[in-house]
This record gives sequence, C-alpha cells and structure tokens, in this order.
Amino acid sequence: MDFNELAQQNKTELLEGVLPFWLEHSQDTAYGGYFTCLDRDGSVYDTDKFIWLQGREVWMFSMLCNKVERRPEWLACAVQGAEFLKKYGHDGDYNWYFSLTREGRPLVQPYNIFSYTFAAMAFAQAAIATGNDEYAMIARKTFDRILEKSDAPKGIWNKAVPGTRPLKGFALPMILCNTALEIEPMIDKELLERTIAACVHEVMEVFYRDDLGLIVENVATDGSLSDSFEGRQINPGHSLEAMWFIMNLGVRSGDRKLIDKAVGIALRTAEFGWDKEYGGIYYFMDRKGAPRLELEWDQKLWWVHLESMIAMIKGYQLTGSQECLKWFERLHDYTWSHFKDPEYPEWFGYLNRRGEVLLPLKGGKWKGCFHVPRGLYQCWQILESCK
Repeated sequence: MDFNELAQQNKTELLEGVLPFWLEHSQDTAYGGYFTCLDRDGSVYDTDKFIWLQGREVWMFSMLCNKVERRPEWLACAVQGAEFLKKYGHDGDYNWYFSLTREGRPLVQPYNIFSYTFAAMAFAQAAIATGNDEYAMIARKTFDRILEKSDAPKGIWNKAVPGTRPLKGFALPMILCNTALEIEPMIDKELLERTIAACVHEVMEVFYRDDLGLIVENVATDGSLSDSFEGRQINPGHSLEAMWFIMNLGVRSGDRKLIDKAVGIALRTAEFGWDKEYGGIYYFMDRKGAPRLELEWDQKLWWVHLESMIAMIKGYQLTGSQECLKWFERLHDYTWSHFKDPEYPEWFGYLNRRGEVLLPLKGGKWKGCFHVPRGLYQCWQILESCK
C-alpha cells in the first residue's frame, strides 16, 4: 500500500471536490445557515433546515480552520452558520429544535438530543476559531443541557410507556465520547474526566457484550439484554465509529489496553457486518440472526463505510495490526468505487444491498457536510502519519 498516494487522494478529494461543493451550494446568502437538501448536482430541492446538519457544518468548517488552514472562506462559512444557529436554533434556554423553516421559524420541537450534541461541538470549535466568548458560553450551556437530559434524552416527547420495557440506547454515550473532547477547553476539567469515564464504562462494559464480542444498540436500564427488536439490534457503523472515538480516548489517557480492546471489537464488528455476497457493511443486523424490522436494514450507507475506514486505519496506526490494514484496504476500495460520484462532486449516500445507487441526492434530512469530509480529513491525516 502506498500511504503517500492514498493520503494525497483523500486530501485532494476533500480540498478540491467536497468542500467547494458545500461552500458553493449549501450557504443560504439570504437568511443564513445552510441548505442541506441538495440534489446530485448541488441544486436545492427543499429549504428546511435541520439542526443536526447546521451544527455539523459549523463544526466542519471551524475545525478545518483550527487544524488545517485559516482560510477566509471557511471561517466566513462557519461564522454565518453559527450566527444563524445562535439566533434561531434554540428556544432561548438552549433547548435545540430539530428543524426550522428556511427563515428560522421552529418546525419540530427539541425532542432529539443529537441536536444538542452537534450544537455543542459546533460552538466549541467556532469559539476556538474566532475567540468569541459567547460561542464558548453557548457550548458550555448546551453541554450542561445534554448532561441534564442524559437519563431521559427525549423528555416529554418519548413515545414509550414508562416502566413496561425500559431501555437505554448506545448512541448518546457513544457520541459523548467524542463531544467531550471537542469541548474540552470550554468545560471544567473534573466534569470532563467524570463524563469521559462514565461514557467509556457505558460503551465498553455495558453495551459491549463479552458473550457476543459485539456492541448492542439498546440494553435494559439494569444493563441486561432485552430479547426484543430494539434489544437485538446491532448497528455495525455505530460500533465502528465509536471504536475510533475510544481509541482517541485511549491515546489521551495512555491506556494501551483500552486501545487494544477497541481494535479487537472493531475487527469483530467488521467481520460480523460485512456482506459476504455483495460486499459492503449492512446498516442494521440482529444479534440472533432474526429478521430485522427496518426495511432499510440491508442498505449500504455512506457514513457506515467512512467511519469504518477511519476505525481501521486508526487501528493500524496505533497497533500495527495487519488485520486492520487489510480491512482498511477492503473498505477503501469498496467506498471509493461505490459512493464517489464520477460526474459531480460530493458522494452518494444510499446504496441498495448490491451497491447500486438508490438515491442520487448529495444531502437531505440526515446527510450533510459531515461524514464524507470528516472521513476524508481523518484518512488523509492518519495516512500521512503512516508514511
């Protein structure tokens, strides 16, 4: 494998293809914020604005200013998005809506905790990029809201009847492993360490099951397995994304055992999740092999493959695992040959099981300026370090 060539490939795709696409097509020069519902060529097909994706784009361009280069167009893009979010994204008490109209009027209530996590990440990186104290304050207050809501993330909007089948989900402790590091400069050190320790415990001791060698998406509130659709669900992409977060935390704390455990889980997950007939990683699976209830269970999604690539090349970087390197090559080949659009910039998001494009869109309600550029950035940086 030529690490130099692969690093350059990822760097060029990021800087010359993907980022210019979002800079040109996503910015709303009339009302602020970003369009994310972009067709194959970048044309806007819907103007609603989703807080997850607004926050992710602010984060992306702020992070690039902080870690790659302080380009004026990147900073301007981040700041105008942050200003839109600051003005319209929350209820005045830093409860972040799920979606807004183009003009900024709230459409969907703040039921989704991930609106909060991506707002916290966005304002933390924007504060570093700009030195704006108000942005740092928003990041801190939003993080406080996340911790307040962590035991019942959906609050009054939870559809489940209390007490019948109480479950807790993997997604929040997983994302907090990353969010905590993103906002480290803004929060109290003791709170940070406490949060990280709790999240690592949840991810690696509660949702990871030794008997399966895998991570489950939902467990009962007492930590036991639930034999239900939710309790049997495995999301390989989530697991693999979480493992590179955990590897980063292992590096931060100098915990070699934690890194090695994360690498082992990543390898088992990739083996479990790989479609041995058509290639690619399934979206949802069942830990008992039962039929899944999600109609999209066998689709191949962009973010799953990008996050898996990061996990494998990081696993190789940190441990020298040849298994990780082989998986990275397999994932890199599949992802670049199936998701990259040969005619227009940015990548497709949704393939069927056979790897054929299901939707030609480049952005929508869930796909925005995040997983593709973050994946390209991470692979570029890690591959450069492997030379």
